[in-house]
Amino acid sequence: MQKQMKSKPNIVFILSDDQGAWALGSAGNHEIRTPHLDRLAKEGMRFSNFFCTSPVCSPARASLLTGRIPSQHGVQDWIREGNVGEETIEYLQGQTAYTEILAENHYVCGLSGKWHLGDSINPQKGFHHWFVHQRGGGPYYNAPMIRNGELVHEAGYLTDVITDDALEFLDHQDGEQPFYLSVHYTAPHDPWINSHPQEIVDSYDDCSFDSIPNEAKHDWQINTAPWGDNRKENLKGYFAAVTAMDENIGRIIEKIETMGIRENTLICFLSDNGFNCGHHGIWGKGNGTFPQNMYDTSVKVPAIFSQPGLIPEDKVCEELVSGYDFMPTLLDYVGIENVEANKLPGKSFYGLLKGVQAEAHEHVVIYDEYGPVRMIRTKDWKYIHRYPYGPHELYHLEEDPGERENLVENPSYEDILIDMKGKLEKWFVEYVDPAFDGTHEAVKGYGQLNLVGPAGKGKPAFRENP
Repeated sequence: MQKQMKSKPNIVFILSDDQGAWALGSAGNHEIRTPHLDRLAKEGMRFSNFFCTSPVCSPARASLLTGRIPSQHGVQDWIREGNVGEETIEYLQGQTAYTEILAENHYVCGLSGKWHLGDSINPQKGFHHWFVHQRGGGPYYNAPMIRNGELVHEAGYLTDVITDDALEFLDHQDGEQPFYLSVHYTAPHDPWINSHPQEIVDSYDDCSFDSIPNEAKHDWQINTAPWGDNRKENLKGYFAAVTAMDENIGRIIEKIETMGIRENTLICFLSDNGFNCGHHGIWGKGNGTFPQNMYDTSVKVPAIFSQPGLIPEDKVCEELVSGYDFMPTLLDYVGIENVEANKLPGKSFYGLLKGVQAEAHEHVVIYDEYGPVRMIRTKDWKYIHRYPYGPHELYHLEEDPGERENLVENPSYEDILIDMKGKLEKWFVEYVDPAFDGTHEAVKGYGQLNLVGPAGKGKPAFRENP
């Protein structure tokens, strides 16, 4: 049994890939099996309104890591090129990550799983331990990974492999220093069919999947989505991917308990972005459609925080929080100052984690972006603006939580539209770095090829066709 650190808490940050906020038992889904995450929610606080900063993986992950929005850090689509090979690109070079700040304050930092922010070969951002996916996704068996600086293929089931490595990292912690461990699963990202433990897939044979809308295909749906006769098999694979990940999260929790450090360890669980499995007639996330969409099912993510004795147990927080609030909250939680905090858009929600509600958290507006598409959302309203030509959207969420009736052309709501658009533009003017402004880039959801701005040396930054 490991002796407990009495100073700063250890941190285990578990990040799933493409998991909708709806894909969680404790969030009300009666069909998907997530007993270990449900237990974690029971032993901590679940956020019912946690939003990513961009509804696609690499920008959202970069924002979690740096506290910056995509038009500040320059990662505005999923990273297509620059991960491995002769021309690797360190997309976040020169930008401070919270893991660097933790490392400077004597944390031992480890990463097991998905990186997908360029130059996967070389450890970055203060990580001492570095076991990462070569790219961003792909097969769950014989997956391309990087171990000890070497390109390898792991024969086992990837979710198990990532967990095995995380547990090995924990085995090497002696309690002399606090540790930070990122466990970044590729689950439940596709592929879904013939890709997950068969006994778990088969366990969903009799599931009716009535928790998942079966709607007509959205007019903007891209052509790469699984429609037609494969709906149930894809849903079985998606649900199985989540359940298999949940089983592995249970292994991590059990390990922390066996080490005797559960009371001194903060466990955070998030997904990078939301996901639609037929919701709104879409399979996919923000780039499941073109133009890119900003439905709540794409931008809202599951979020759980737990540390016994410090975070109230079995609580659901309904306040609006965002991925750009994550970095300031984490540093606030462990009592470390970030000297660049005033340059970042996020606010700490540490007060919420202590059980102090809205009066301690003034940040009640959410902003999202995906290239030229920007969103502002309050508890009651959402406005989406697509530069330069539209189409734009306005929803009264209080009366229309499913975002069915676009009120943008309704003259009765002109004052609300003007107010929302004004706040949206003012906020982005305050925080956008003009060199990285997504409204000026041809971001179509097909992947980022190079750095944007002057650092890109005139090369195309985004792929414009599938």
